[in-house]
Amino acid sequence: MASTAVMAGLGLAIVGYTGRYILRRAPNIVEQMSKAAEMLPKLDAESLASSKYYKGGFDAKMSKREASLILGVSPTASKQRIKEAHKRIMIINHPDKGGSPYIASKINEAKDYLESGKS
Repeated sequence: MASTAVMAGLGLAIVGYTGRYILRRAPNIVEQMSKAAEMLPKLDAESLASSKYYKGGFDAKMSKREASLILGVSPTASKQRIKEAHKRIMIINHPDKGGSPYIASKINEAKDYLESGKS
């Protein structure tokens, strides 16, 4: 019975000293974390603007520029190139493979728009 009380006392002492150690080190840990955060690269509008991805949303009415941006082809691309680009993008974004039905519809709309030759 006495050995159980001694073990419980030692366990509480270890927990207490460990907690005290952690609390004393906490200001240093916070300081080290803030220094590490300062060393990370900053993301600002200029660095995001140089990205190769288009940052805008969809227009209300499809335009030739928007259709070519969606498919990643030039506005004067041949029908064969449009078809290949559509197939490549639809494989990645198909709703059956976890893609968005809305994005898939915009990809199909872009293909139809460019193939029809509307201006």
